[in-house]
Amino acid sequence: MAITVDVAVLGGGPGGYTAAIRAAQAGKKVAIIEMDKLGGTCLHKGCIPSKSLLRSAEVYRTLLGSAQYGIEVAEGAVSLDFGKVQTRKSATVDQLFSGLQGLMKKHGIEIVSGKGRVIGPSIFSPKSGSLAVELADGEMESVVSTNLIIATGSRPRSLPGLTPDGDRILTSDDALQLDALPESILIVGGGVIGVEWASMLHDFGVSVTLIEAGARLLPGEDAEVSAELTRALRRRGVRILTSVQLDTTSYAAEGNGISIKASTHDGDVELTADKLLLSVGRIANVEGIGLENTDIRTKDGFIEVNDFGQTTEPHIYAIGDVIGGVQLAHAASHEGLNAVDHICGEKPHSIADHWIPRCIYSSPEIASYGLTEDGARTRGHDIKIGKVPFQAIGKAIVMGEAEGFVKVIADRKTNDILGVHMIGPHATDLISEASLAGWLNATPWEVGAMVHPHPTLAEALGEAMLAVDGKAIAF
Repeated sequence: MAITVDVAVLGGGPGGYTAAIRAAQAGKKVAIIEMDKLGGTCLHKGCIPSKSLLRSAEVYRTLLGSAQYGIEVAEGAVSLDFGKVQTRKSATVDQLFSGLQGLMKKHGIEIVSGKGRVIGPSIFSPKSGSLAVELADGEMESVVSTNLIIATGSRPRSLPGLTPDGDRILTSDDALQLDALPESILIVGGGVIGVEWASMLHDFGVSVTLIEAGARLLPGEDAEVSAELTRALRRRGVRILTSVQLDTTSYAAEGNGISIKASTHDGDVELTADKLLLSVGRIANVEGIGLENTDIRTKDGFIEVNDFGQTTEPHIYAIGDVIGGVQLAHAASHEGLNAVDHICGEKPHSIADHWIPRCIYSSPEIASYGLTEDGARTRGHDIKIGKVPFQAIGKAIVMGEAEGFVKVIADRKTNDILGVHMIGPHATDLISEASLAGWLNATPWEVGAMVHPHPTLAEALGEAMLAVDGKAIAF
């Protein structure tokens, strides 16, 4: 007997389970079809486990540098037990997984564990969009819905000639499961995942080489932020090479490590390390889910949708990494909410990709919202900029973390905030105020005029807003 629901969600990651909860809140009967674990990549192979490791790395780094705070630690007294680091990571994931399962029960959402495929018109439904689900025991189940939301996520991309093996060539999924830290690692790709792992592994004591094919790290972020991060990582001892052409055909497994040749500005080099970590982006999971049984269109490997997540079959929606754009958990969640609101006949407010806040959990942290300086100029804006370093902020000096700055970009004619870019302590926690300002269409003066308590890191944003018109007080 087929399972019949109002809304079926194919994929139980942040986008999928958020959509399911919103649909249940609207009185819909909902089912999630998930082939692995509820919570998806974010909870089990991405956001949460990686941030747990980053927190352990931060604590370890702080202990090793405790002398600057007047706390002397005897030589050799601080040690790293990576096994316990991994145990804490797993406990964190398990706690959140348990909470998520509780939310599903609270909202009466049915979980179907198995691999789902979209099927065409059948005896169950005159239109495509029903699901055939292969259960763990090999049995088949059918899920028939009025509306389907595809939220199948993405997976790490590899490079031709560099096939991940979980041992010497790793993806971020593999790296999260390491039993022991390597002495050295070569990280291929200087995007978000690459710089987070470079920062973390260096703090854990690993010798890190980070290479990027482009001219700079974090090509999607503001150029000044990229330059500041590069300087910070190099000061700490991370080897960074940009504009690198990797010769993947030269890869060799040698002894207990790897070697590979590359071309750089300074000539050809041979790079060696114990392990190689690929961080060259992610591929949407569009294969094997039955899209060929529908009229859904894809472009460049992603499902095409309109502003509300509708595919070319109006009763079928798609959200999250599978549609491209900003591949972030909170973006997927927002898209899920929009899709369900549209299903329910409401008129949700879509957000352009650049208005989704972006966070990078390296040390120092990075967060941004809106257009970069180059992006604003390219769009023809006459801009004015306010920039304040954390060295001018008392709380940052108290913390001993005064690296970085806050940069605000505004339109000179309209006074609209076009972008906010931060690199420094707790930047990922500070960006939400900037996002709220943009959401409410506030001007830099309005944000700067708001009373920011002292001493706090949030003063940096207030000062940068005032600096747009040359009225900063602390700098």
